[in-house]
Amino acid sequence: MFHRPRAGALLLFPGLLLMVLGFAVPSAAMLFAPPGVSPSDVFTRLTKMLTDGYDLQIIGRTLTLGLIVTVVCVVIAFPIASLLARSTSRWAGLWLALAVFPLLLSNVVRSFGWLVILGSNGVLGKIITGLGLAQQAPQLLYTPLAVVLGLVQLFLPLAVVSCYSAVAQVDRGLDDAARGLGASRLRTLWTVVVPLSLPGIVVAATLVFAGSITAYTTPYLLGGSSQRMLATQLFVHANVTVDWAAASATALVMTVLVFALSGIGSAVARAKGRVA
Repeated sequence: MFHRPRAGALLLFPGLLLMVLGFAVPSAAMLFAPPGVSPSDVFTRLTKMLTDGYDLQIIGRTLTLGLIVTVVCVVIAFPIASLLARSTSRWAGLWLALAVFPLLLSNVVRSFGWLVILGSNGVLGKIITGLGLAQQAPQLLYTPLAVVLGLVQLFLPLAVVSCYSAVAQVDRGLDDAARGLGASRLRTLWTVVVPLSLPGIVVAATLVFAGSITAYTTPYLLGGSSQRMLATQLFVHANVTVDWAAASATALVMTVLVFALSGIGSAVARAKGRVA
């Protein structure tokens, strides 16, 4: 008979081997040694990228918009998830299904929807001119606002699902205990539910941030060439200029940004847990 820990390790080995050979090794090869390029070429291009003003502007724009989208998604998603998780209505499941329904739609379809809304002859422009707020519809497309709106709509359902699963695991009796001690609903949410749901919030923030800085379709359609981000720049390097060293350097920057935010979020969650 196998020893239980040894048997568990043997059961994990096939999946671990598949992850290493099917994901980790190919990813490392594409990041550090793509076809026909040596690792030294990649790091040389990375150094040039980190000292070039244009590339730094793209990195800064990607990081800024990614953080904005992450904060907006979490701030909107957590109250929605809390209401759904604490609801006793028989329609709660339906509302949750409606909240995550956009995940079933194509990213391209949702992005083209914003083109109809934000275009110069779009719905929002006609409303603004119809109300007399401006004589001419403002240019909303190909702006940071358009990219943020598109990415928020794209990843908000994902944030709702992550926050919902975290809030649903918090014992409702803790809410009743806090209310019994005189805490308001808002204070109960802030001092009880949020700290206990922090791991789920970190997961939601990480998923949204990773998706935002690696999204291609939405920034390309709504931001255009004037709001180029790392994902669109990566596409140019890989498919237009066919510069694999630059493509690997760009992908490496994106990977570092995702892991950095994930590490910071996990550290904050652990620190809050120790304080609590």
